[in-house]
Amino acid sequence: MTRRVYLDHNASTPVHPEVVAEMLPYFGECFGNPSSVHAFGREARDGLDTARERVARFLSARPEEVVFTSGGTESDNLGVKGLAWARRTGHLITSRIEHHAVLRTGQALEGFGFAVTYVSVDEYGMVDPDDVKRAIRPDTIAISIMHANSEVGTIQPVAAIGAIAREHGIPFHVDAVQTFGKIPIDLDGWGIDVLSCSAHKIYGPKGVAALYIRRGTKMVSVQHGGEHERRRRAGTENVPGIVGFGKAVEIRARDMVGEAERVRMLRDRLWEGLRARVPDARLNGHPTQRLPGTANVAFHGVESESIVLGLDLKGVAVSAGSACTSGNVEPSYVLVAMGVPLDWAMGAVRYSLGRGTAAADVDYVVECSEPLVRKLREALPAAV
Repeated sequence: MTRRVYLDHNASTPVHPEVVAEMLPYFGECFGNPSSVHAFGREARDGLDTARERVARFLSARPEEVVFTSGGTESDNLGVKGLAWARRTGHLITSRIEHHAVLRTGQALEGFGFAVTYVSVDEYGMVDPDDVKRAIRPDTIAISIMHANSEVGTIQPVAAIGAIAREHGIPFHVDAVQTFGKIPIDLDGWGIDVLSCSAHKIYGPKGVAALYIRRGTKMVSVQHGGEHERRRRAGTENVPGIVGFGKAVEIRARDMVGEAERVRMLRDRLWEGLRARVPDARLNGHPTQRLPGTANVAFHGVESESIVLGLDLKGVAVSAGSACTSGNVEPSYVLVAMGVPLDWAMGAVRYSLGRGTAAADVDYVVECSEPLVRKLREALPAAV
């Protein structure tokens, strides 16, 4: 039987058994609409309120500052568009390596007459806070910079950028979908006004996320309808999903620090193993300021899709670039923005580890990778 090793946790994670157990009653006996005033509705509302309190506590925020959404993409859209449309016109700043949920939102806003500056990154995928400062104009109305990149794992200097935003009185949105529940977040210390996070990256269910909106931040709704979520996001709430999200957050509060250190050691073991066994391999992203479980490795002279498919035949799940663009034969836009040469960028593979990853899994992946890459290079000598 083929061994199964999942190293694509940045794309999604398995739902924690404790999360499943917490959700189950809300598919059956606790089925009420949380907006209803009868006992069935109040029962559902209690689950919703508990989850909101858990997310708020984890962020050191107020429960009323947490808005539940259908996913990280909706949270990013609501965060960026909500800030922009509340001001009707103006200039926004973001980076070239944001998730498409932010990049394409910026492009859409340009179609409505807003101006957007996309600041560059260095060879490690790091935004220079001074570039953000230089991009500020008198009409700048929002700054949106991710906490960490999902492909290469580079952690951005959000504290320094937040200080610049606060100094200029500009609202600051942070896409923390890849960092929430993995590394600490300091809303007040970093000057964050709006923050996106998601459940399925932290062993919660898919189809549920949250947006933190600091009290007093001027926002408008993107989705209109009823009075849900304090009129900031209309639509009957996904109660089972939200309950599961809340439980996942509670578990992360308990396990995050210890697991981050364990996964970091396994990540380094993986990279050291690949570097020792596979010639012409390079690590993309910042060598130290990087997510604990993320290693983006480029193999010179081969195509990443071939590596992904070859490892899949061995029972190993990894990603070529980000999950949202898998299947695209073009090099990763993130690596292009970082200036990674094309013959390296085309062979980039993302390994993302999680709570179920063991040392034996890492060693197995290293063992499978060396002959696979060697055979691919032998089959395509002209590409080497």
